[in-house]
Amino acid sequence: MANRTSRDVLLRGLWVLGQGIREQPGLFTVGVGGSVVFGLLTIASAYVVGAIVGEVVVPSIESGQAETGLLAAGAAALLAVSVVKVGGIFGRRLGAGFMQYRLQASYRRRVTRRYLELPMAWHQRHPTGTLLSNANSDVEATWFPVAPLPFAVGTVVMLVAAIGALFVTDWVLALVGLAVFPALFTLNVVYSRRMAPRQVRAQQLRAEVSAIAHESFDGALVVKTMGREGQETVRFAARAAELRDALIAVGRLRGMFDPLLETLPSLGTLAVLLVGTYRLRQGAISVADLVSVAFLFTVLAFPVRAIGWVLAELPRSVAGWDRVHRVLTASGQMPYGTDGLPAAATDAASLVLDRVRFSYGPDSPDTPDTTARGTDDAASGPAPQVLHDVSFTVPAGRTVALVGPTGSGKSTIAALAARLVDPTAGTVTVDGVDLRELTAESLARTISLVAQVPFVFDDTVRANVALDRDGVTDESVWAALRLAEADGFIAALPDGLDTMVGERGTTLSGGQRQRLTLARALAGRPRLLVLDDATSAVDPRVEAAILAALRTSEIATSILVVAYRRATIALADEVVFLDQGRVVDTGTHQQLLARCPGYADLVTAYEQAEAQRERDRAGGVDPTGPVDGVSRPVEVNR
Repeated sequence: MANRTSRDVLLRGLWVLGQGIREQPGLFTVGVGGSVVFGLLTIASAYVVGAIVGEVVVPSIESGQAETGLLAAGAAALLAVSVVKVGGIFGRRLGAGFMQYRLQASYRRRVTRRYLELPMAWHQRHPTGTLLSNANSDVEATWFPVAPLPFAVGTVVMLVAAIGALFVTDWVLALVGLAVFPALFTLNVVYSRRMAPRQVRAQQLRAEVSAIAHESFDGALVVKTMGREGQETVRFAARAAELRDALIAVGRLRGMFDPLLETLPSLGTLAVLLVGTYRLRQGAISVADLVSVAFLFTVLAFPVRAIGWVLAELPRSVAGWDRVHRVLTASGQMPYGTDGLPAAATDAASLVLDRVRFSYGPDSPDTPDTTARGTDDAASGPAPQVLHDVSFTVPAGRTVALVGPTGSGKSTIAALAARLVDPTAGTVTVDGVDLRELTAESLARTISLVAQVPFVFDDTVRANVALDRDGVTDESVWAALRLAEADGFIAALPDGLDTMVGERGTTLSGGQRQRLTLARALAGRPRLLVLDDATSAVDPRVEAAILAALRTSEIATSILVVAYRRATIALADEVVFLDQGRVVDTGTHQQLLARCPGYADLVTAYEQAEAQRERDRAGGVDPTGPVDGVSRPVEVNR
């Protein structure tokens, strides 16, 4: 955008407006029709005023007698013209307003839908504040010129008609008009060219300010506990000051050009009066003609500015469109298949990973698209491979634990199992069907993922667990809560299932949020449950009770669990030990303890770290830090 010439911005902006016209032709027609009616009646009003002055007012002054009938007729003519002009204004504003707001609503829906279609890998590379700006201020900026557009188009028609009327009246006065009108247009073009880089910079800074603000608010816990309030305030203030200066530059330029745009028609009126007086003395025109032309120049000043409004906003529109368009055309979409597992199936599902490889490099189907940020910061060269020919099976109805040091690929496997990402090579199948071949409905019905960091909506407990899914009744909600060992604290809440839990579940502890999100997954009765360290903030005894209950519950489900605690690992039917993206060994917990030194050392380290955390809890020390080199966030469970 920064390298575009003013001509490129103008052409690109007109193309964007053309896109809007193609999408809303009916409303555009209504707006332009009303504007044309307003413009033609504006010209007509000038000639009605001229006729009244020349044929009624001047003769009455000369004769000393007022012709009541003629004055009444003149007043009626002015009233009729004004009424029709009001209708034109109504049509213009109605068409333009509806067109603008419909386009904005439509593109907000498209951007949001695209966000939901893009894989998690794409979202992880884009700041939330920037995405919010794309869906809000960028969409608004794109279609902001639509509001004055019908007025501007009608003004062009009005100018053509006005020039024609001037030539009919007097060719000399028409030449004055031909001198003034191009000057107005040239001034508008210069204004647009000077405004373009300022508008682009201001739109970019709006997104950056939004991103910094969201990051600070979202990380309020870190900001406050680390005493970074002052630094974050300074960081935000610096970017906000840049935005302020950019907007001041826009306002300063507008303040300089607006008086010129106001003055030029007035100078045209003065020129018409001077030339017109000379032509009147020559007898070439009448008083009515002179008044009509002078009045016409006076009333044209405001409509002509509509052209300037459109031209001035085109750079901002182009900047907004480019940012929105990058989202709508972002790569990395994961299309769903057409196959579906039996909807009535209630038995546990089997999961098979066969020679799976995964990386976020250029060849990955989930390569993040950095263009939506307006940057070229994509990593050069292939990214390191995360998984190397990983193969293992989660048999139907069995529990398999994934164990491995940090960075070994456990969470990546969990994401693959839930099809948040697709493998670079190899296959991930459930009941023998490749996940890429399943429909979205079948995938969501069969597999549920409970992430390590729980997300809770700012809603009631019932809404968070049920998610408006068909067949999820209060009875099934309570059953899921019991399985997740959450029914006790939910029943103790002031309003039970109707209790509002706050944004991100702020009224609940970490362990309670984890159990609530686990209940959410269980309420859908999944045939495969993927737990990515989903009970890390839960008391070990409660965690063991949850897993034991899942093994004996009426919900037939297979379980793939990313585990750290020895008690959790011991409950698994099989353990898959990962290291550096490879399967090192598989077997029962006892078998791996006996034959795999790396596994034994890791589990022992986890056990020692957990014991140290328990001692820290008892002593009132923050247990969330690393212990004995093993770092894993743990929140005290209330």
